[in-house]
Amino acid sequence: MKRLTGMTLYSGGRAPNPRRVQIFLAIKELAIDTVELDINRLDQRSEWFTKINPMRTLPVLVLADGAAIAETVAICRYLEAEHAEPSLLGRNAREAAMIEMWQRRVELGLFMPVAFAFRHLHPGAAILEQPQIPDWGQANQGRARAFMEFLDRELSARKHVAGEAFSIADITAIAAYQFLRAARIPAPTDLAHLSRWYRDVSAVPGVVIGG
Repeated sequence: MKRLTGMTLYSGGRAPNPRRVQIFLAIKELAIDTVELDINRLDQRSEWFTKINPMRTLPVLVLADGAAIAETVAICRYLEAEHAEPSLLGRNAREAAMIEMWQRRVELGLFMPVAFAFRHLHPGAAILEQPQIPDWGQANQGRARAFMEFLDRELSARKHVAGEAFSIADITAIAAYQFLRAARIPAPTDLAHLSRWYRDVSAVPGVVIGG
């Protein structure tokens, strides 16, 4: 494990976006000084944190010169540029494009619907999402299921989401999958290829973060 000095990661525990960066770091065997914020206590909306990230979202990586990098994929791109191996964003133009395509598809088709379902249906998320709109949450449960069926068909022909190699697209997918229960979406155990992928990816060192 290589420790990166001079920077601080502001994280949010087991929330899906912070978890994506946690997994990214773990797979690259990188450690960064981390400050954990309590999202349910609305630490991210505090005056002091708003000065770091006016969008008041997590995670945020603050560099030695004080520059604050917010947005999960932006943080991962910075880390990959500084620490190329193992590659999670592609080693050449074709790989990078395919990974970017699938990362975005999974983000829009699964990760966000799972997040919307959680935020609009789970009583514990009421403090974060005002007003909660149950119909929107239920609609996104259906959208998530439809995308998982689509992804199951795609995974019949390859090992990982964006190809044969593990990538950030798998990280986004696993972070969403690990949050299905909180979003009150049944685990898709009937989808054989997606279930195989889940078993395989769950066994990758570093993927299981925070339980």
